[in-house]
Amino acid sequence: MDKKVKVIVIGGGAAGIMAAVAAADAGAEVIIAEKNEKIGKKLYITGKGRCNITNNSDIQNLLLHVVSNPKFLYSAFSAMDSRKLMDFLENNGLNLKTERGGRVFPLSDKSSDVIRTFKNILEKRDVKIYYNTEVQGINIKDGVFKSADIKYLNQNGRKNTETIKADAVIIATGGVSYPSTGSTGDGYRFALNTGHKVKETFPSLVPVNIKEGFAKELQGLSLRNVELSLKDGKKVLYKEMGEMLFTHFGISGPLVLTASCYMSGKDMAGMKFIIDLKPALTKQQLDGRILRDFSECKNSCFKNSLGRLLPAKLIPVITRLSGIDADKKVHSVTKQERAGLVDLLKGLEMTPEGMRGFDEAIITRGGVMVKEINPATMESKKVKGMYFAGEVIDTDAVTGGYNLQIAWSTGYLAGKSAAGIK
Repeated sequence: MDKKVKVIVIGGGAAGIMAAVAAADAGAEVIIAEKNEKIGKKLYITGKGRCNITNNSDIQNLLLHVVSNPKFLYSAFSAMDSRKLMDFLENNGLNLKTERGGRVFPLSDKSSDVIRTFKNILEKRDVKIYYNTEVQGINIKDGVFKSADIKYLNQNGRKNTETIKADAVIIATGGVSYPSTGSTGDGYRFALNTGHKVKETFPSLVPVNIKEGFAKELQGLSLRNVELSLKDGKKVLYKEMGEMLFTHFGISGPLVLTASCYMSGKDMAGMKFIIDLKPALTKQQLDGRILRDFSECKNSCFKNSLGRLLPAKLIPVITRLSGIDADKKVHSVTKQERAGLVDLLKGLEMTPEGMRGFDEAIITRGGVMVKEINPATMESKKVKGMYFAGEVIDTDAVTGGYNLQIAWSTGYLAGKSAAGIK
């Protein structure tokens, strides 16, 4: 009888869990080395605790929403696309639902149900999980992986050290975003120490600091059905309709987080955000709407005439920025002043002053360079028996479940490939 292939998975997040499942299903003996006291710690907080598991779309749509190195992911998405993932989870008892934009969530809206489902799946496959375990080093000889040195808590609460020999290792340690969940860049260290190149990392899917003082003035205001554009000089980097939020430092919300993907690691000196507060109306239609509102309150002051058009918190800011005297009667507002108001409502400008840090970033941009990884297997081109999966790789996508799908897909392919190593 052939000896079972032994696989060590470093990291019990989305990519590591799926890698362990795939390797076990392919007949391997699998150990997960997890730094935390439980698996899926970052999964638990994704989607504001609801866990946006994936995006219900075909492979081409998945690739369209990847920002860094989409072509590299074609084989991974082909091996495990969102439909295969959803079928797998539903067959294992997790009920799912698809919301606006193809976002997939557990029917219960509880990320804990996703983690519990995966924990049961791992138990059924006899995957051994070492909790509170830190991998201190990876040992290679003549370009081949041999073993991993781990430090873990024993039942008496003492630190034990052990060297685990195995046929393959899968690095699924995540990036450096949300370091409180255990993502502290260990995978980059393992990669560098074994001769790999790591592309510089930056926070991505992250809120943005804004120069203009009115952003802080609007703190707490959430805008829906607005259009946000990001321009670098005359070039439009991003343009989309949706929701955004003003904060004490600037702006956040789905539109802003996605826009940050196109800012990460770039010079922001020439960048501008532009909000169209009324994207459903042309300038002519908006002017007509303003005229109707003015005619219904002819003797009102300008500052009191925008209540039907804008949220109350936004009115003082728009009044001030318009340059129209706040106490001017609306019947005295000139056509030229009205045109300026329309331009402002269709193009409220803001200047980015940098992005927030890794503590607030959903994902990390950068990581182990894809040219050093075989896209058909996720195996290192430099070290036989060493595989990479998930956020540790230099791939990232916009919001909407796409980044988790990258983790599931690369994890699945790495696990399946590692189990078949000879």
